[in-house]
Amino acid sequence: MSDPLTQGSEETGENEENVEYRVAHLRDRLAAEELGELGVRAEVRAGAVVVTGTVPSAQCRETVLRTVREELAGLAVHTDVVVAETATPDHAEELP
Repeated sequence: MSDPLTQGSEETGENEENVEYRVAHLRDRLAAEELGELGVRAEVRAGAVVVTGTVPSAQCRETVLRTVREELAGLAVHTDVVVAETATPDHAEELP
């Protein structure tokens, strides 16, 4: 699910070097803070920041999205962060 969070960097006057710095800072926060979330990637593509990955819970997803909004305010951001399915299977897997 793609979710544009903010305006484009062209509209705010952000240069590419500053955008890369902010994305690197976001990666550091995601890896180092209470999240320890290494399953989330952030990269610059076609003038926007794309944040993708899988997290263990809905609460973790909300924390990741909040952190992204804080770090990348004013930039075009698209997110595709999903919650991993952790429920036990309801039937046995059948192998051919």
